Amino acid sequence: MTGDILNWISQNWPELSGTVLGLLAVYFQYRQNPLAWPVSIVVAILYTYVFVISGLYAFTMLQIYYVVISIYGWHMWIRKSDSNEKLKVSRTTTALFLRLLLVFILVYAGLCLLLHYFTDSDVKYTDSFITALSFVATWMLARKKLENWLVWFVTDIVSVGLYIYKELYLTSVFYSVLTIVAIFGFFEWKKQMQISSK
Repeated sequence: MTGDILNWISQNWPELSGTVLGLLAVYFQYRQNPLAWPVSIVVAILYTYVFVISGLYAFTMLQIYYVVISIYGWHMWIRKSDSNEKLKVSRTTTALFLRLLLVFILVYAGLCLLLHYFTDSDVKYTDSFITALSFVATWMLARKKLENWLVWFVTDIVSVGLYIYKELYLTSVFYSVLTIVAIFGFFEWKKQMQISSK
């Protein structure tokens, strides 16, 4: 029994480590702690390996983006403005929403074409959908846009199904937890936004 567990851990340590550190990163995001970003960089590196092995190619490309956007998010969360204030939670304006929607559509279409013509992916549309949404949601998180949690909620629900299909059961549990955290995160950030606006 112990040998089986140790064997499973040795075979799945990147996914296991990514899941544990991913939960830590989301906790830091929930608390608006800048440590969310360096932890997210490590998670992205671990999941790059997991997704390559699983044939989730768009997700693999997303991990590279996560490293870059995590550096940006880290900078945004620790820097102070000219008035010596840190970045605060704010709402997404209609104009910004429309721009982000356009970015989502372009990224989704581009990934679909890329995966269709250059990979053997059997989940190209779902992989592209989740990746494009994650692309937008991570930028919104870096800018502390309240609605990032709503985008993550949709992303996480769809991800759970995909990971079960790909037999990444530990990751599917992780994303089930993220779905719940997204709900609480939205209301926590909304409360913080209301407090800071007084």
